[in-house]
Amino acid sequence: MPYDPDRHARRSIRLRDYDYAQPGVYFVTVCTYQRECLLGDVIVDGHARVRLSEYGRIVRDAWFCSTAIRPGIALDAFVIMPNHVHGIVIFHVDVGAHSRAPSDGRYRTPRSLGAFIAGFKSATTARINELRGTPGLPVWQRNYYEQVLRGEEALARAREYIALNPLRWHLDKENPYNR
Repeated sequence: MPYDPDRHARRSIRLRDYDYAQPGVYFVTVCTYQRECLLGDVIVDGHARVRLSEYGRIVRDAWFCSTAIRPGIALDAFVIMPNHVHGIVIFHVDVGAHSRAPSDGRYRTPRSLGAFIAGFKSATTARINELRGTPGLPVWQRNYYEQVLRGEEALARAREYIALNPLRWHLDKENPYNR
């Protein structure tokens, strides 16, 4: 079957005409490729917590070193689940995503949420693939989910969602034990 650009074109899930390089508070979710549970597992022993795998520890370390690499951002609530990551990223006036990350032949705006996520995915993919000896294998899904958090109430709801996510893992449709 020949390549059909309309069939393979992806619609952007970003807000139209929104500048993702401007100061703001963003709730992001990044999912592993094919929702593979490679980042750890959820342990329930009186309370739920995530026990990170070696790959999950790479993701955690890369997330937390982001503020050193990219001055101008702050990290808030964060959780690594077996097959996805949730986090709150705060962009101050001078965001420091330091490169022009490629995106389908185009370039993302430097110092934008897209550049931040691309850098995070790239760094973690390289380290994970080096560890497992699988150069070029995808670790993350192509896109990511984001929500612009406007106001303290939205921020509080996102923090609560992140904090309770391990407790809700047994309800997640992507949990392989629920299939």
